[in-house]
Amino acid sequence: MAELAALQVLKELVPPELQTPRVGIICGSGLSGLATSLRQIVLVSYDKLPGFVESTVPGHKSILAFGLMGSGAGVPVVAMLGRFHPYEGHKLSSVVFPVRVMAKMGVKDIFITNAAGALNPALAVGTVVVVHDHIALPNLTGMNPLLGPQQDPSLPRFLPLSDTYSRSLRKLVFKAAHELSIERDALAEGTYAWVSGPTYETAAEGRFLRGIGADVVGMSTVPEVVAAREEGMNVLVLSLVTNAVVIPEGYKSVRDEVEAEIAGNPKAEVVDEVVSHEEVLALGKLKGGLVKSLVEKVLDLL
Repeated sequence: MAELAALQVLKELVPPELQTPRVGIICGSGLSGLATSLRQIVLVSYDKLPGFVESTVPGHKSILAFGLMGSGAGVPVVAMLGRFHPYEGHKLSSVVFPVRVMAKMGVKDIFITNAAGALNPALAVGTVVVVHDHIALPNLTGMNPLLGPQQDPSLPRFLPLSDTYSRSLRKLVFKAAHELSIERDALAEGTYAWVSGPTYETAAEGRFLRGIGADVVGMSTVPEVVAAREEGMNVLVLSLVTNAVVIPEGYKSVRDEVEAEIAGNPKAEVVDEVVSHEEVLALGKLKGGLVKSLVEKVLDLL
């Protein structure tokens, strides 16, 4: 079993006091700074671990970090400083493999972070969205991480997802925000839409996702969430809004533009907006401190 092989290597590389982390953390794009909160940190490269693949996306490292986080004696945690995405060419079983290893280490609560685009116009860039539900079109159309033979016959074959996002952990986030005196509008609650990527959404796709009830959209997280729930973990997801999805309010007709030019009354040139990964990473670095503070305080409140 590949998970057991990875655990055997970790036993040789990680001190005994850090080998049974209470909490697992997955860092999203530009959010690897969470690791700066760790004390007694031990870093293990993915290439040393059987079953782990390489994260190839800018803003993601290929490192597993162990350490203590939080005040006082601290809570033992393990953090992925780079995640895997299906669009990189990784199998879904590889994408969720680290989550299964975390489960075998004894992780009970998993905190998953990501950078996301805002579909809901009420969500300002820089807002941290506490996810309470998701829409996963790939899951519904044949790209579900639980398809195929079961990893473990003792796990549920038909996994309910209506209670996926832990209410108690979500409450702790808002209690943490209160204790940290974080402004109310810095946090929101919402539904995350998972799309396969690596393309950003067209305007029509953005309108569609907004119309079916999604507040933010991203290219990760849900496979890890599903595997974590199958393994019996409590799940918390924090989405940092790094950009607004480009959804123009109305279509500017090219025909009208050309006819106006022919008539000698040219209209103002229309410049189509675009989103870049560099923009996402920059905002992640700028606002990553807010996510880090929340995670640290939630650990204190656990």
